[in-house]
Amino acid sequence: MIPATRPVDVSSHGTVELKIPGRAEWVAVARLAVAAVASRLRFSVDEIEDIKLAIAEACTNAIQAAGGTDAGTIEIVCDALENELRVTVRDRSTGPHLESVDPGSINEGRTEALGVFLIRALMDSVDYSTDPRRGTELVMTKRVSA
Repeated sequence: MIPATRPVDVSSHGTVELKIPGRAEWVAVARLAVAAVASRLRFSVDEIEDIKLAIAEACTNAIQAAGGTDAGTIEIVCDALENELRVTVRDRSTGPHLESVDPGSINEGRTEALGVFLIRALMDSVDYSTDPRRGTELVMTKRVSA
């Protein structure tokens, strides 16, 4: 497990951790779990749908980075904070992920570029890190609209 690199806010409503097999048929489970956590905050239905799409794209990206085969385990951590939801997606692959894909390549027919574009468009902040020994970590944050 990749150690958490960020402190948990003291105004946290709670943290939910989920591990799914790194296979496409499990992405729906991640979507539903994250949607359930998001529904505990003051997000609109449309915002929850945006979050669900972003988590699906992040998990799909992890699977694709593993070569479209079994990506091992994908870890998802949802921190429900006072005014935002922070979702961390971790996997062990060291293949190309979000940072290495040029969003301009959407026009070239690269599907992973569309996923990158969607995640960045739907979430308020997106941070990405990779380590050859620990794998990759994607932290997405969505703030509650006032």
